[in-house]
Amino acid sequence: MSQDNNAKKDFIETSDAKESREFLAEKVAELTDKLEKLPQVVEPMERARLLLDLANAELGMTQMSDVWNHAKAAFDFCIASEEWQLAIEACDLLYQTELPSAIVALGHGVWLGVTYPVEPEYSINMLNNVINETSDDADGAALAAITAHFIVDQRTDGKKRDDLKVLTSNMLAKVALRHSKVETQIGLDVWMDKLDLRDPDVFLPRMGMVVGAIVGDDNWWFDRAELKSKLPQ
Repeated sequence: MSQDNNAKKDFIETSDAKESREFLAEKVAELTDKLEKLPQVVEPMERARLLLDLANAELGMTQMSDVWNHAKAAFDFCIASEEWQLAIEACDLLYQTELPSAIVALGHGVWLGVTYPVEPEYSINMLNNVINETSDDADGAALAAITAHFIVDQRTDGKKRDDLKVLTSNMLAKVALRHSKVETQIGLDVWMDKLDLRDPDVFLPRMGMVVGAIVGDDNWWFDRAELKSKLPQ
């Protein structure tokens, strides 16, 4: 590529980035104004959705402290209103801030995504974040991948199930490769047997221990026993 073409490409990318940032700044201002004008008494989830939209825009602006404050406030509203899926969205935003407690937010998102029958994409996303956070030789990534695979089996059918199984199968294969250099189906079967990844009664409690280690005993933002009592019967 010529120097002229390189300069043109750089100019376009810079212009696009500037326009994007200006758009996000306008969005932040607009949403902040809407939030400030909300009545004192308002349906909690109306406020929560505005807070999540604002946090999303702030994330694009890399205003991480603001993202944290607004997403955490939204999370609290979502938990109180039993809006589990939106609570997971809030956890994802909190995790993306990369602030000191971001890993704690990830643990909360995983717990909600595994415990409640939300759309499987939300659970898979949070579990994939665990894989990315886990060292190559640790079993936590394998537990996250097989849990994602199990959730697809439990919550989907038809074409959606087939499509998501491809995704979670690839997650499992990727983890097996980096964990134990597994490259064949036979090797994968042996590896799964070795790590006890066949029985959900075995691997789900182990996944729970991983989540507990991620969050820590004293860092939970809700009472897990109380939330479990709200599970659909």
